[in-house]
Amino acid sequence: MKTEYIIGGILVVVLGAGGFLLLNASGVPEKISVDAAGDFLAPAQKETRYVKAPELVAPDGYINTGGKPITIGEFRGKKVVLIDMWTYSCINCQRTFPYLREWYAKYKDQGLEIVAVHTPEFAFEKVQTNVEKAAKEFGLKYPIVLDNEYMTWNAFGNQYWPRKYLIDIDGYIVYDHIGEGAYAETEEAIRRALEERAARLDLAMSEVTAAGTPEGVITVEGGKVHSPETYFGAWRNSNFGNGVRSKEGTQTLSIPANLKPNMFYLGGMWDFEYEYVKNDSAGAKILFVYDAKDVYFVASADTPVQIQVTRDGGQPLGGDKGADVNAEGIVTIHEDRLYKIVEGVEYGAHTLEIEILSPGLEAYTFTFG
Repeated sequence: MKTEYIIGGILVVVLGAGGFLLLNASGVPEKISVDAAGDFLAPAQKETRYVKAPELVAPDGYINTGGKPITIGEFRGKKVVLIDMWTYSCINCQRTFPYLREWYAKYKDQGLEIVAVHTPEFAFEKVQTNVEKAAKEFGLKYPIVLDNEYMTWNAFGNQYWPRKYLIDIDGYIVYDHIGEGAYAETEEAIRRALEERAARLDLAMSEVTAAGTPEGVITVEGGKVHSPETYFGAWRNSNFGNGVRSKEGTQTLSIPANLKPNMFYLGGMWDFEYEYVKNDSAGAKILFVYDAKDVYFVASADTPVQIQVTRDGGQPLGGDKGADVNAEGIVTIHEDRLYKIVEGVEYGAHTLEIEILSPGLEAYTFTFG
């Protein structure tokens, strides 16, 4: 599913998977920074077509920079910059990493710099050591800027994870993509901006083959995922099925016989905090009727907590068990991160059943793929 709008002679295609492309009125991908004759625009001509990229605002820390501050302005006239707005527990962000790694490896020596602006969704994502560990785990070698107070996020007027802004050699935002997908279009925009840079600086641009599908890509058929991201904390637990919503404090709950799809149900004693719920008793349960292929669980615990994961009346996950589930269906929750609970072969509807074997689990979200 997509929606199309004409804005200033440019066709904006809103993609069902959460993104958009800039096209010209004929439906052909817009070629950045060129005039009707196909020549690169002079910097003065760009003023009426693009906006200048804002600067990074009051960063809270830097990763992969040798501890040195960086700015967007320092690359102007020298490099093309791809800004990636992300947060490390976001599965949508994680699914873009294979492409980002590939582009950085291919185009860094051609004049591309990637600057990842890490704007946290949850408080634990403000901790620099957590972000450093995630960056190492995901193999992210480009500069990362911590944006804990949303200063750069707001300067760009952003509202989404992930989002990519391409900044040309003159400092203009010449391409903008929300969400996953459109990887071929994004790479084409990068290549075009690098061609302009090479021409401006009188440099030869090496022949580089456009990427196919990088190693580690997880493909999602958005039209087959029928369960939304679901939050547990009192802040926004509108999908809570058997208790008082939007209220902090303790609730003792029983799971009803009939469960509605896409609602979470809790059994046992739970402490509702702003961002998460925490079980106060062993044997507490979480049930959720989902319709998707994969299930991800953002969770943490001060000391390790084991959870038992089954489906559809206590059946083991079998070949659909996620990477964080052991052969006995157990997941050990401790680190503040996203856990891969179900990685299925086929899309479909199931009842997910989680039993928490000891107190102390902090449950933040379910997401699906």
